[in-house]
Amino acid sequence: MMETGYAVNGRYQIIRPIGEGGMANVYLAQDLILDRQVAVKVLRLDLRNDPNTVRRFKREALATTELNHPNIVSIYDVGEENGMQYIVMEYVSGTDLKKYIVEHFPIPYQRVIDIMTQILSAVENAHAHSIIHRDLKPQNILVDEAGNIKISDFGIAIALSETAMTQTNTLLGSVHYLSPEQARGSMATRRSDIYSLGIILYEMLTGMVPFEGESAVSIAIKHFQDAVPPVRDYDPRIPQALENVVLKATAKDPDERYSDVGQMVIDLSTSLSASRAHEPKFVPLQGDMGETKVIPALDPEGVTQQSNASEAQLNDLDQPTAVQKNKHLSKKTKRKWWLFGIGIVVLVLFSIFVAYAMQGSEVTVPDVTDMTQENAVSALAAEKLKVGQIRKTTSNKYSKGHVILSTPDKGMHVKSGSTVDLTVSTGRKKYQIKDYTDKVFTDINKMLSKKGLTVVRRYQSSRSVEPGVILSQNIAAGKKVVPSKTTIILTVSSGKPNITLENLSNYTKQAVQEYVANVGLTASFSEDYSNTVDEGLVISQSPGSGAAVQEGTNVNIVLSKGRKAPATKHFTKSISIPFDDTLTDAESSLTTSSESSDGSTSESSSSIATATTNKITIYLEDSTHSLSNVFREMTITADTTIDLPFTVKADQAGRYRILRNGQEILSDDYVTN
Repeated sequence: MMETGYAVNGRYQIIRPIGEGGMANVYLAQDLILDRQVAVKVLRLDLRNDPNTVRRFKREALATTELNHPNIVSIYDVGEENGMQYIVMEYVSGTDLKKYIVEHFPIPYQRVIDIMTQILSAVENAHAHSIIHRDLKPQNILVDEAGNIKISDFGIAIALSETAMTQTNTLLGSVHYLSPEQARGSMATRRSDIYSLGIILYEMLTGMVPFEGESAVSIAIKHFQDAVPPVRDYDPRIPQALENVVLKATAKDPDERYSDVGQMVIDLSTSLSASRAHEPKFVPLQGDMGETKVIPALDPEGVTQQSNASEAQLNDLDQPTAVQKNKHLSKKTKRKWWLFGIGIVVLVLFSIFVAYAMQGSEVTVPDVTDMTQENAVSALAAEKLKVGQIRKTTSNKYSKGHVILSTPDKGMHVKSGSTVDLTVSTGRKKYQIKDYTDKVFTDINKMLSKKGLTVVRRYQSSRSVEPGVILSQNIAAGKKVVPSKTTIILTVSSGKPNITLENLSNYTKQAVQEYVANVGLTASFSEDYSNTVDEGLVISQSPGSGAAVQEGTNVNIVLSKGRKAPATKHFTKSISIPFDDTLTDAESSLTTSSESSDGSTSESSSSIATATTNKITIYLEDSTHSLSNVFREMTITADTTIDLPFTVKADQAGRYRILRNGQEILSDDYVTN
């Protein structure tokens, strides 16, 4: 199990596991280069040392990369990393056909035919490349969210060019959809795939598989012993022509099935037609595949005699229709003896008729496939057969005027003089081109690709048409073309012409306005501070210089407001101013003179004189004050604490000076808080 987030080969980033199989695990991943979701199939760890498994795993990638079809899952990449084999393929978001049948049953007959037509188209493409799927089953058929079909898992597909029979004794594929010849261990052929397709069609019509059992072996035995139950037994409303498609595709003898997928497509496409409403039921002529049957005889009492065969042996053998009828007749004879006698007479007459027919009245329908209609008529006449109804239909395989198939089909035994219907090709199916201008390209591309055309997109700018809308086409509307051989070029609007933006750094606002007006753009402006770009000039632009933009695009311009002024802060500083009671010489003299005039002696006055006040002068410097000016003057009579208010910018500091009686006593040149 790979971890989520792991990038395989550094490119495919694992998102989550989405499936586990017998040979590999499948993960949803993101392609980091192409920015799309993909499915990554990784060979299981326990099988990486098995050379046969590694060879089969690589063969799947090789086989599928040869196929390019809208109904086949595409392979993008194949590689190996640290001994880990992986395949990168298209991721189909949806469900598989098995779950689709369960969720949507009963499915309308036309929807069944639509789904089968897509499946058949994919298988026909694989067969054209000599690739047999060998494991066709609803679990390997994906249905996307739009209802389109994708076939996956070519893990056991084998190219017909590989003549070595390496799987002789190994049954590959799912047993519920296994052809009788594969169940016997024989090499699978194109008609083996057709058998599986018939079983898938059976399941879509009935909601169940035709054979169930307690083990894979018991189911496999039923595939080559038991007839597929008629779908009309389950739903009588199913048209006989549609049931005949199932019966012919699942005939036990491969020679009685459709010779190729193209014939099954043609037969299926008309199965709901009113012209086939009264079609007889298809009955294989060689349903026993050449096996020897033990046919019990009837005694007069109608009791089955088992001569030289044990009861167990009889139980393992198919009961021929004639014997079943005889058994039914024998029950009647127990009640009425005379009916037994009539039955004997009928059997004798029937034996005489068969003997007569064997003497030369029965002929074999020749193979007229791919003959011109004229040559086919001659070939049938040579076998004493007549041409009946001639149907015309398109065909991608057979040229115009050539026979696609005959009814009865080649190799079947019919009475001499019988009529044989022919289906003749009118050439490849053509598609009428329509006018796609003014339509959204993605819608038209999806529709035309589904029809089989190759679509090439070219871009062209347009001032009037929205991006993604088709401007023109190289094939005129009304022309009929063969889809598989046609490439249509659609010219799509890429929108208005692209303009490569100049570098607008250091442009003034006026210069920007002139530029955008000249080239067909618009501009919106905003401002911001910048320590490097002068005020009024462009700091930045979005989209950036060199970007490709369309006409009319708006360019966002940021202009400089210059340097941003530092933030201002306000705070107070508490200062304690001490009181000084000492008198200065001048104060002392002044005091002595004053006292002498009062008649006191100078000596006694000098001994008791002290200062009673201090004069305080404060200088402060901040964003609004200067030290050259007095901030405050005051008189104190004792120690005093004052608060000095400062207003300074964030990157600056304040200053102060305090004088007492004219003498500086306190100062600070770096006051920040």
